[in-house]
Amino acid sequence: MKKISLKVLAFVIVTLITFQSSIVMAVNTNTLKNEKANNNKELSNAQADLKEVQGEKSKTLKEVESLDSKITSYETEIEELEAKISNLNTNIETMEAEIKKAEEDYQKTDNLLAERLVLMYEDGNTSYVDFLLSSKSLTDFLSKYYMVAELASYDTELLEQITTKKEKIEEQKKEVEESKLELTNSKGKIEKTQTELETAKTEKSKQVAKLSDDEKNIQAKIDHLKEDNKKIDAQIAAAQKKIEEELARQRAEREKQNNQSGGNNGGSSGSSTSGSTSSSGFIRPVNGYPVTTGWYYSSGALHGAVDFSGSGIYGKPVLAVADGIVVTTQSLTTSYGNYVIIAHYNGLYTLYAHGVAGSISVSPGQHVIQGQHIMKVGSTGNSTGPHLHFEVRTSPGKYANRVNPLNYLP
Repeated sequence: MKKISLKVLAFVIVTLITFQSSIVMAVNTNTLKNEKANNNKELSNAQADLKEVQGEKSKTLKEVESLDSKITSYETEIEELEAKISNLNTNIETMEAEIKKAEEDYQKTDNLLAERLVLMYEDGNTSYVDFLLSSKSLTDFLSKYYMVAELASYDTELLEQITTKKEKIEEQKKEVEESKLELTNSKGKIEKTQTELETAKTEKSKQVAKLSDDEKNIQAKIDHLKEDNKKIDAQIAAAQKKIEEELARQRAEREKQNNQSGGNNGGSSGSSTSGSTSSSGFIRPVNGYPVTTGWYYSSGALHGAVDFSGSGIYGKPVLAVADGIVVTTQSLTTSYGNYVIIAHYNGLYTLYAHGVAGSISVSPGQHVIQGQHIMKVGSTGNSTGPHLHFEVRTSPGKYANRVNPLNYLP
């Protein structure tokens, strides 16, 4: 009797140690999953930031291109103005030369009459009156008078022509100088605008450079987070493998215990089960309510789970369908809402979703027994009304490993 008691005590100790190991591994796995979830949140934020920075960079680059186009346009306009100003300068120089020549012609013409009289009178002091009074006869007087009149008329007309030409050239020169001044002012304004555009372009280019640096930094952060997630996935896979191995070892211990005791305790030893048990060792996760949505929706689309619902189901206890270890618990506002995932000793995983907010009563790494109350039926996450969303998954318990729960339920 004493030997049997020692055996039982030894088995209990071994069982406690193996449960503790499973709990530690499950907690580690859940910690890694939480770390990955946080990474994914940061990754999503970083990708949003990157998209915003890239959008701002694209917008700024377009502004730089627009400024560059305007600067080029102004440069062309300035070149055209410079060409026009150059032409006007040439015209002004030509007109100044013509004015100078006209002044010289005027001076020459003005001196012409005196030169002629000097040729007639060596002293050069003879006036037109003296010249006329020196006439010897009336005919000579009329002849000299006619000659003087003709010379005076010719010189006067020539002087008037030269004066008119000079005035016209000076007027044209004034107009050209005014045009030059106007063009010079326009050029000054354009050059000022061009300088402002160049400054704006420089600032925008600096902004683009800064945005490029931000883009590089954010991309580096994204790459780092992705690399971290790869490492976390590898760690989760390794931890999950250890959990699977530990669950298999515990199953073997339980079978050995059953064989040694000569009985069959099944998967509900020490549990508070209610209702029938299936060949897989599962009970129904909620009592008294039918499956209202099966593996497929009525539309034919894959549901990937079964739903339990009915009048008054809100707040009803959700039960663990078999003994196992809680892998994770989550409280979301979308998707599954509040949910629990349990790894069972038969290699299967079960998921219970849309529980009442704050009603989850188990924690990751905790050992649960069949029929244990784990949360309450609710309508959190992506739910149109109170119901229990229930999934069965094969190892390693991922979304892609879902199987029809109806094949495992009583």
